[in-house]
Amino acid sequence: MGLTSDQIIINGGLPLRGRIEVRGAKNLATKAMVAALLGQTPSLLRNVPNISDVRVVAGLLSLHGVQITKGDTPGDYVLDPSNVESAHMADIDAHAGSSRIPILFCGPLLHRLGEAFIPDLGGCRIGDRPIDFHLDALRKFGAVVEKLPSGIRMTAPDGLRGANIELPYPSVGATEQVLLTSVLAEGTTELKNAAIEPEIMDLIAILQKMGAIINVEPNRVIFIEGVKELVGYKHSAIFDRNEAASWAAAALATEGDIFVGGARQEEMMTFLNIFRKVGGAFEIEDDGIRFYHPGGTLKPVVIETDVHPGFMTDWQQPLVVALTKAEGTSIIHETVYENRFGFTDALNKMGADITVYKEGLEGYQRRVARRDFEQAAVITGPTKLRGADVEVPDLRGGFSHLIAALTAEGQSTVSNVGIISRGYEDFIGKLRALGAHFIFEG
Repeated sequence: MGLTSDQIIINGGLPLRGRIEVRGAKNLATKAMVAALLGQTPSLLRNVPNISDVRVVAGLLSLHGVQITKGDTPGDYVLDPSNVESAHMADIDAHAGSSRIPILFCGPLLHRLGEAFIPDLGGCRIGDRPIDFHLDALRKFGAVVEKLPSGIRMTAPDGLRGANIELPYPSVGATEQVLLTSVLAEGTTELKNAAIEPEIMDLIAILQKMGAIINVEPNRVIFIEGVKELVGYKHSAIFDRNEAASWAAAALATEGDIFVGGARQEEMMTFLNIFRKVGGAFEIEDDGIRFYHPGGTLKPVVIETDVHPGFMTDWQQPLVVALTKAEGTSIIHETVYENRFGFTDALNKMGADITVYKEGLEGYQRRVARRDFEQAAVITGPTKLRGADVEVPDLRGGFSHLIAALTAEGQSTVSNVGIISRGYEDFIGKLRALGAHFIFEG
């Protein structure tokens, strides 16, 4: 599935009903694959989703000499780092594409090879997402950072040593960077204001299986005692709660009923609370969660996105489509990314009433402290969506456009849908299984 040329023609207005399965989380599987670089023996990662971001990371690992083979069970990857070597920067640049994963190769490669190179970083166009947090942390470990026209080269002439690091914001990526770098650094590392997302905890579990010594303390503090050597791991990736929430939002927006196999309650509690407040219903089973529209009217809500355990920024975009059907005014304060409401232009084109305030909105009794780049979206409903031609801007916004087209009366053409394959495994097959009417042109 290509990243730009694909499009889907959807005849909307039908409820989605049926069962789909979610596999391992994109935000864990790709990082776990990088962690395999740290081991002296092969690793086995299970429940890996078949998505383009995984293929990008696999390509980058192969460039560096990691041998990757698929196991007998779908989603099993064996990663053998025995012959890690430097890769040509042009090859890295060509394989990296829009992925931001290369920055996380730096710590492991500095340990294994004494040098690392990352090209200019891509990713979804939802904000600047500066890599300063990463570079500052790597410098504290002893890395020498050299900025080149084609990217950034790093060396560690004296090796890497433990450091005291306090993140200005609990960035998931920067926390992953510190974890992947500190486990083999000489001495002890103290990380303050760390991210504590479930995917972070799963990565810590993987590193502990490899031989790392990591203590998670209260108040977002993590202590890492460096060790001399790590071995491979065997691990099954945590489920993708972002995909699960996206299908839940699709069930609500289309007045449908979707059982999401593999979803778990614990990691989705914050989402489930909001889902229920809006008027959605769910049932928790041992093998997944059933999400459905129970009838009646949907209710407006006020949401502030935040780092875990707050309401994830990745959850708000799909849910916005359902909020266009709520009776009244909903407000979403986006406090994580500075440009994540661009997808609402297409929804307004389809008949939604959404106003974006680029400077945010003042409010009292806020859970999240106001941030300088904060934005807010005000969704007034209920409104009926009509079919239109729209283009996918980013991963989560793209899935929101799919939901909008499925909800809308008439026909919609959604182009650039290949971006969605970065984080949603076989979403075309899942749409078919749920009874959607569409033609896919890939």
